[in-house]
Amino acid sequence: MTSFGQVLRRYRQQRQLSLRNLQNRIQFDYSYISQVERGTRRPTLQFAQACEDALDTGGILVDTYRQDQTGDAAMRRRSLLQAMGALAATPVAGSLVELEALRHGLAAATGYSEWEQVVADYGSDFYVIPPTQIIERLRGDLTVLQHQLAATPGDRSLLRVAGSLSAIMAMAVSTLGQNTMARRWWRTARTHADHSGCTGTRVWVRDWEVVNGTYEHRPITEILNRAEEATAIAGDRACVGHAGVLAGQAQALAVAGQPEAALNALEATAAMTDRMTNEATRDTASMFGWPEVRLRHTESYVYTQLGYTTKALAAQDRALELYSADLNRERAQMLMHRASCLIQDGHVGDGLRCAADVLDALPQSDHNALLHHMATAVVTRIPKRELHRVEAVELRQRLAELPSG
Repeated sequence: MTSFGQVLRRYRQQRQLSLRNLQNRIQFDYSYISQVERGTRRPTLQFAQACEDALDTGGILVDTYRQDQTGDAAMRRRSLLQAMGALAATPVAGSLVELEALRHGLAAATGYSEWEQVVADYGSDFYVIPPTQIIERLRGDLTVLQHQLAATPGDRSLLRVAGSLSAIMAMAVSTLGQNTMARRWWRTARTHADHSGCTGTRVWVRDWEVVNGTYEHRPITEILNRAEEATAIAGDRACVGHAGVLAGQAQALAVAGQPEAALNALEATAAMTDRMTNEATRDTASMFGWPEVRLRHTESYVYTQLGYTTKALAAQDRALELYSADLNRERAQMLMHRASCLIQDGHVGDGLRCAADVLDALPQSDHNALLHHMATAVVTRIPKRELHRVEAVELRQRLAELPSG
């Protein structure tokens, strides 16, 4: 079957047009046109229509483009079916992997993919399901996704999914204190997101890497460099990832003891929040949303770190009003901020009791490295003269029971 590129070249030459002549007529670069004609680059429908308008082939170019697309889709479907069938049949596949391979194989048979919904589900489940369960589920899904990518290399939609799921895996292993493993998954997430070419995904992956940087004990310069990289990719784009990057930058600057820069970044985060879509601000239960509570949490973190306790306590009050009852881990982190503020204000006993109450109230399965980070910050605020208090000694002992990373 004659390809779109071959048909395009034939009609271009019949019209006695050079590549640069056609470039001037359709506003696509001549090198792009040449690559399409040689078959080394896929055309888009917009490109095909522009060529049709310029060369007036009676619809032949657009028809040929659609035939090519149908043939490519059928070939990809066959490849996916073969890959999923082989994976489901392999003796080393676990039951979860086998079931997912069969299910995705059925989806491939009809040309349907639910990977975007799978990513969305993880974004919501992350806050309410223990990280060990998230990791086990991801293991199955990523195994299936790996085989699909092998069958259809360069599929940008799958690369976007791989970037998002790898970032969620990085977050999950980070909450268990596995910081070295988390760094590897962040690198994988960035690579796949970048290859997908999706700006939103590229920025979103870096958002969570920057926000998590201080919890993973990353060098501050490394966190700030990643934030600058992300803001360069985002440009003036108003998106969840951009807001998250600014928030993480504010946190890192506060930890670095740069109050003016931290407050400027916090102001930029608030300004970006004002530009957010209603869809993003109303998404209160997902990693893909930017509700008001994320801004308030950032304010609490930054103000607490800088010692601006009045502003920190106000942010905490508002955040605790906004957090839903099922977000136990996030509420616990916020209350650890409060314990730190109480100690900074001279209410050492109240602060230590607040921290102990948080640990007592939170189920043991939710005690993780992020909570350890917050509780450690409380300990660093205890004046030296108070370190021998019974409550202080007990808090330090309890920290030994939490994942330290």
